[in-house]
Amino acid sequence: MKPANGQAIIQTFEEWSPKSLAVEGDKVGLMLGTLNKPVDNVMIALDVSEEVVDEAIEKEAGLIIAHHPLIFKPLKQIETTTGQGPIIEKCIKHDIAVYAAHTNLDITNGGVNDMMAEALGLEDTKVLVPTQEIPLKKLVAFVPENHVEIVRSALGDAGAGHIGDYSHCTFATDGTGTFIPGDNTNPYLGTQGEMEFAAEKRMETVVPETMIRNVIKALEKAHPYEEPAYDVYPLDLEGEKLGLGRVGYLKEPVSFETFITQVKSAFEVHHIRTAGPEPDMVKKVALLGGDGNKYWSYAKRNGADVYITGDLYYHVAQDAAVDGLSMIDPGHNVEKIMKEGVKRKMESLIDSNKYATQFIASSVSTEPFSFR
Repeated sequence: MKPANGQAIIQTFEEWSPKSLAVEGDKVGLMLGTLNKPVDNVMIALDVSEEVVDEAIEKEAGLIIAHHPLIFKPLKQIETTTGQGPIIEKCIKHDIAVYAAHTNLDITNGGVNDMMAEALGLEDTKVLVPTQEIPLKKLVAFVPENHVEIVRSALGDAGAGHIGDYSHCTFATDGTGTFIPGDNTNPYLGTQGEMEFAAEKRMETVVPETMIRNVIKALEKAHPYEEPAYDVYPLDLEGEKLGLGRVGYLKEPVSFETFITQVKSAFEVHHIRTAGPEPDMVKKVALLGGDGNKYWSYAKRNGADVYITGDLYYHVAQDAAVDGLSMIDPGHNVEKIMKEGVKRKMESLIDSNKYATQFIASSVSTEPFSFR
């Protein structure tokens, strides 16, 4: 088997976590190097420090996918003995490309915030801070009767027909399709030059706009006709809301002290900061990975018993406490949960039977603080 090309790896990654999800002004995408090369090993990292690059060199990784951008502000110069210079120099010398997935990885389904919510065992989660809504489309396909189940399965497997917790939702009605195969056709039904009357089903399903291309590809692959007939319509319906943070429920209420222990265990930290009034019991939890200072009011508005986020500012903690919100700051570095999470996701998306590329979670700690 050959390793996957870097462009194919990132294309697959962006089908899961597209750059379009990132908040305005965020720096995401290729930071350094080229993706147009075979990549044997991909390192998944929270930050791109010099120690992480050394680890990538040791593991012979040709690509680093990081959560925090290596280059966020424009560089006026690259001095190879100070600042980011040594990192950039090592990456160039060892042909290591650096790709950043920041707020798009926070927002996407199954991304950083979902990983954090899952680690805490939260249920019935929803977006804390909506940033966008994905429009819905209605796909209508005309399918011969003996292929209805094949096409229905293909559409559902490709992401069509999701309504709440239900999948593969379709509606079909009977009809008759007509067509005359031309001289250069090889028709599944009918004869060249003669009108054909085919018993067909009009199959309808809903598709998020971001998935419509893949769903149509699945339709064309599963449909027996050379030229499948289908229509796509916009829908004036509320689409899926995407955004930062999550809010959900613990399976059972627990005391605040018990919940603190759970937070430390889930995020593998020994120390946390708390602020605000301590609730007797914790049931509803809001969280936002990274710096969530400006979003504490969303947690309050959603009736959360506690809000978990990193880098809490002094005055933000005071203001939220006055408003009666309990907060826990386990640190920004808890987003390290994405290293194993992205590794598992990419292993599920890249066909290991087709490509020899390996995904490696960085073992380097990039926590800048020491606790005494």
